[in-house]
Amino acid sequence: MAKKTQATEAIDMIEVFADFKEKNNIDRATLVSVLEECFRNVIAKMHGTDENYDIIVNPDKGDFEIYQNRVVVPDGEVTDANKEISLSEAQKIEDDYEIGEEVSQRVDMSEFGRRAILQLRQTLASRIMELEYDALYNQYKDREGEVISAEVYQTWKRETLLLDEEGNELLLPRQEQIPGDFFRKGESTRAVILRVENTGGKPRIILSRTAPEFLQRMLEAEVPEIQDGLITIHKIARIPGERAKIAVESYDDRIDPVGACVGVKGSRLRGIVHELRGENIDVVTWTSNTQLMITRALNPARVNSVVLNEEERTAEVYLDPDQVSLAIGKGGLNVKLASMLVGYTIDVFRELGEEEDNDDVSLDEFTDAIEPWIIDELKKIGFQTAKGVLGAQREMIIQNADLEEETVDEVLRILQAEFE
Repeated sequence: MAKKTQATEAIDMIEVFADFKEKNNIDRATLVSVLEECFRNVIAKMHGTDENYDIIVNPDKGDFEIYQNRVVVPDGEVTDANKEISLSEAQKIEDDYEIGEEVSQRVDMSEFGRRAILQLRQTLASRIMELEYDALYNQYKDREGEVISAEVYQTWKRETLLLDEEGNELLLPRQEQIPGDFFRKGESTRAVILRVENTGGKPRIILSRTAPEFLQRMLEAEVPEIQDGLITIHKIARIPGERAKIAVESYDDRIDPVGACVGVKGSRLRGIVHELRGENIDVVTWTSNTQLMITRALNPARVNSVVLNEEERTAEVYLDPDQVSLAIGKGGLNVKLASMLVGYTIDVFRELGEEEDNDDVSLDEFTDAIEPWIIDELKKIGFQTAKGVLGAQREMIIQNADLEEETVDEVLRILQAEFE
């Protein structure tokens, strides 16, 4: 098989670049400019300047022409062979050339030499890579906040590598994965394009499955009323894989925003919950009335009253004893999400009746028999008095308080003894 000539190698480079142009939608002007820049760099390194060269690139045909422009000088007076040509040499090209005229002569690629051709290929490859990175960055920068499906390629300890349809690399860091996420190579998964970083010239496309935007985009896709602008999502609070609260508002009095988002028997949320690894989703109607919003955010608990401190952005919420555990939720999730949704720190208090007040005893009275840190744990889940603890289910206290079963049993025994 015959070896390629240097000229053929250079033409091959143009064809490669033309293929790149088709795949990445690079405009003709950019294509021509980059090719010309590569040729000029090589010429400048060979001759010290490229000012007296004309380069004509025709990417559509896959060819190019390079012309060297030199001034005709008398024989024996050539001082710069790159810019000047003797009269006798000029007349070998055209016999009517005269001194002072400019000779434009086509350059054969074979004159460049193999080293220059190699340098040309390397420069072109480098510029192609830069353009690829720029195209990829611009493509994904405009798509931040969009949900994408991609194929899992490889999973490491700190992140998972995915590939889009064009083979571009996407990163899903461990902290952006939902607890319980498990990926197999070759399977497709969905995530939101969180951000596009441009460090060291190479873009890093970061995905997320824990960002509120991921839940928002999926809800927008499932609820036509949101797509049509009849319902808007004001705020989303998430504890990924556990629970989420969404505040929505309808601009049409005939549309129930909560019902529209949930669907018949939860049909519109079912697929989303499955995608989020069983994450429970509460939808509440948004209001600008902070006290009412807190009441709705603490659903399913029934709130008696809310006292706000707007300067410190805190809220004291008072409930009947049997509603405290509902307001706090398993592991404190309900009150934590409600706080995130409304932007206030919410403290839950058990409201006692007058008769109950007289008979009950504050937990602070038991510091001689119960360690203070245990009392603090009970207060964290809404208990302030002995009867409040005794009136709650043992299993609920064990679930919500950071206490061992034996500790809870001992506390119940001490409190019960007080009333016996």
